[in-house]
Amino acid sequence: MAAGIWKPQTIKRYIESIPTSTRVVRVETDEGEGFLKTLGNPEGPHVLACELVGTLLAEWLGLPTLDSAIIAVTDDDEIPFSGGGKALPGPAFITRAEKGVAWGGDAATLGKVSNPHDIGRMVVLDTWIRNCDRYRPEPNRRINLDNVFLSWGSGSNNGLTLKAIDHTHAFSCGRELTGRMGQIDDVQDQTIFGCFPEFTAFLTREQIVDSAIRLAAMNTLEAATIVGKVPVEWQVEEVARIAWIKLICDRASFVAERMDTWLWPEKEQL
Repeated sequence: MAAGIWKPQTIKRYIESIPTSTRVVRVETDEGEGFLKTLGNPEGPHVLACELVGTLLAEWLGLPTLDSAIIAVTDDDEIPFSGGGKALPGPAFITRAEKGVAWGGDAATLGKVSNPHDIGRMVVLDTWIRNCDRYRPEPNRRINLDNVFLSWGSGSNNGLTLKAIDHTHAFSCGRELTGRMGQIDDVQDQTIFGCFPEFTAFLTREQIVDSAIRLAAMNTLEAATIVGKVPVEWQVEEVARIAWIKLICDRASFVAERMDTWLWPEKEQL
């Protein structure tokens, strides 16, 4: 959501509904087409907050993301969901449509991306924000290849660019955000999220250490500024916001100190 890149103001027409858990809808805006996540989706308003904050944290960490914005849905828009129901009026999260494909799960394609250094950065991000909807290992294994997006023509060589997308199930894995966020078990969770087996060949200690140095710079003011961008209509109470800010900071410090040895445990034994 970098300032000035993309600022759609109005939804001009509905295009199609997509049968995802958050009932994503493709629409045309005054700034072109985009994919919309709205109030009224069956996952609730807090997934919108997680999407926004996760995207902003990805950008803060240095990852490329889809252009995104908050846009108002009005009573006049009449946007239907796949499977029934419709979007409720209020602020919604929208990403600009761009050409690209979901990663198919093969290492060969990863070898063609223009930003292989961001593979490790995305693992650091997912582990930090406990994103359970890209890759979560056993015992609650989840693999979602659709959330590894390869953009066409947006890299320095006009090839494939890996972009961090879809953070609706970060922090709480889709559950309600409450003042209990940031308990010791959450902060000190040692699960490595986002690390597909095919990713490991592309990870280097240099990229992980660089990302960890950046992660260690997260502070309360930065986290509060980001969480403060969540619209009040998304119903994240003040007590939950305070806990969320603390979780972001405390976990940033915890992960930054340990990510290297989690990925390469043999280093700790030396």
